[in-house]
Amino acid sequence: MLDIVKALGWNYVSTLASEGNYGESGVEAFSQISRETGGVCIAQSLKIPREPKAGEFDKLIQRLLENPAARAVIIFANEDDIRRVLEAAKKANQTGHFLWIGSDSWGSKIAPVYQQEDIAEGAVTILPKRASIDGFDKYFRGRTLANNRRNVWFAEFWEENFGCRLGSHGKKNNYAKKCTGLERISRDSTYEQEGKVQFVIDAVYAMAHALHAMHKDLCPGYLGLCSKMNTIDGRDLLRYIRAVNFSGSAETPVTFNENGDAPGRYDIYQYQSTNKSTAEYKVIGQWIDYLQLNVSEMRWTRGEEKHPMSLCSLPCKPGERKKIVKGVPCCWQCERCEGYYYQFDEFSCERCPSEQRPNMNRTGCQLIPVVKLEWHSPWAVVPVFIAMMGIIATTFVIVTFVRFNDTPIVRACGRELSYVLLTGIFLCYAITFLMIAAPDTVICSFRRIFLGLGMCFSYAALLTKTNRIHRIFEQGKKSVTAPRFISPASQLVITFSLISVQLLGVLVWFIIDPPHIIVDYREQRTPEPENARGVLKCDISDLSLICSLGYSILLMVTCTVYAIKTRGVPETFNEAKPIGFTMYTTCIIWLAFIPIFFGTTQSAERMYIQTTTLTVSMSLSASVSLGMLYMPKVYIIIFHPEQNVQKRKRSFKAVVTAATMSSKLTQKGNDRPNGEAKTELCESLETNTSSSKTTYISYSNHIM
Repeated sequence: MLDIVKALGWNYVSTLASEGNYGESGVEAFSQISRETGGVCIAQSLKIPREPKAGEFDKLIQRLLENPAARAVIIFANEDDIRRVLEAAKKANQTGHFLWIGSDSWGSKIAPVYQQEDIAEGAVTILPKRASIDGFDKYFRGRTLANNRRNVWFAEFWEENFGCRLGSHGKKNNYAKKCTGLERISRDSTYEQEGKVQFVIDAVYAMAHALHAMHKDLCPGYLGLCSKMNTIDGRDLLRYIRAVNFSGSAETPVTFNENGDAPGRYDIYQYQSTNKSTAEYKVIGQWIDYLQLNVSEMRWTRGEEKHPMSLCSLPCKPGERKKIVKGVPCCWQCERCEGYYYQFDEFSCERCPSEQRPNMNRTGCQLIPVVKLEWHSPWAVVPVFIAMMGIIATTFVIVTFVRFNDTPIVRACGRELSYVLLTGIFLCYAITFLMIAAPDTVICSFRRIFLGLGMCFSYAALLTKTNRIHRIFEQGKKSVTAPRFISPASQLVITFSLISVQLLGVLVWFIIDPPHIIVDYREQRTPEPENARGVLKCDISDLSLICSLGYSILLMVTCTVYAIKTRGVPETFNEAKPIGFTMYTTCIIWLAFIPIFFGTTQSAERMYIQTTTLTVSMSLSASVSLGMLYMPKVYIIIFHPEQNVQKRKRSFKAVVTAATMSSKLTQKGNDRPNGEAKTELCESLETNTSSSKTTYISYSNHIM
């Protein structure tokens, strides 16, 4: 019966048994096996009293309904109790709710289901396999009142079978007809061999085989009972009974297991409605050592098309684990595996590896898609556009300077350092394409080299310029002797010395940590696994990026300091003020860059924001330098060539004297009310200030 329950996919049942040895032992055996094998839980076990009171069966049905999920009811009860249970269920209007599983006491009997066809429909019952013994039929049909006087119950059977009265020899009854004694079994009455005849015969033979075996062991060669068999210990006889092995009356083997049970051989029936609106028992399988059940032949109550279930809890959906209710292993709550967890087995969820995420139904893991910054992405389009415009503008300036290389303006701004500076500006724009290109070992190597190199070129040249201006005018305050290392060759040596520090740092970086690519699965590991992405990128940490750009930023800050120191030099003497404005603006750009870049470390769009911020910041820095330092000169060269002419040269002494006196004039003017200076100071500087407009070009020509 337990195998039938499992085969039907049920795991939550109730048991109902008549009080007494048969019912109680049957339920106990069913409960024990279900506990040992698992998979089936008993919601409640109810007992039918020997003498039930009025309404007792109605109470039993109400108690069964307390666990509506346990629709299957296992019944170990006698015929009368089964019938009254079905009546109570019908009375409670529970037709079609209960799924009855009856023991062999129900079998294929009509009496329990008589006039209860609707409520009993779909019931599954079992009955031991039986065979009709022909010899017994011949014997029993020949039994009469005359030849069977030794059976004290035969007279009662005779009256019941033929519906007559035997008078004083029979049992008192209300039959009017008197028995003649000439009636014959099967001829004058309906006769069908009782199904258990086979087992009674086999039981007698089993006892005979056991006694014969005992006699052979205890009384070998002795006719009759020897002294050893005069008193028999029942335990010894039981041992011989369990050891018998012979072919029974139906040609089936008769044996017993260690528990004293004979091999189970059952036919399985279901009480089904037929096309004639009647019901009958139909064989749907058998059990011989194992269950053979034809589920497709099973029919359930009218109107229930699907296979009925008797489950405490419905099966969990894919991606859900079972949380067992304490003490009831067949009842559980379904909990979905959340986040990056998937259903590892029936009862647990496990976390996917870092490079994987749960699949759609969370029954396993799949690789997280890998992404990179694409050229068509809006995050890339804007930086690329700015960089392309900057490269075009830079190229235009370089071509213009090369074309007009020997003109006064080009010579006056320091051709050598200008080309170095323009190279750095060009590299600042070009790094955008390396930052957006698909990462590989070569691209990562170029990123390391050129990430800080463009800025290093630019700010090393600017620092050299501002430092030269500062030293010239500081020296001019002390003497008219020109400071050392202000020639173009010296300036280039200083500039490339500063640049070499950056290259040396990159070389050390290459040695310590060779460039390679990684897939970062943490950067875009969103709370929703379906949105998670792995980011293909170069193995450059934020700290490495700071170190790479740190030296260039140090040059930029130092250059800004020198720009501040030379802010008092008259604008007509040098490029100090344009350089100063350039550095102030650049500092503002990079001060804005820092919080944007490092403030997005927890963002899912981190890669896009940081790459765009870095490239745009570098392009803007380059644009500021290009716009403030070179565009005015290009404008004069192209649109006002008349201003690009050689002015009269002045000695270094005259240049420094004019610049120094001009600074004093400015200082004195600031010290006087309303900005008025002494007349004699103005007169003494009249000649110098009148010629200061051409001082820068003449000074530059002088030192070149």
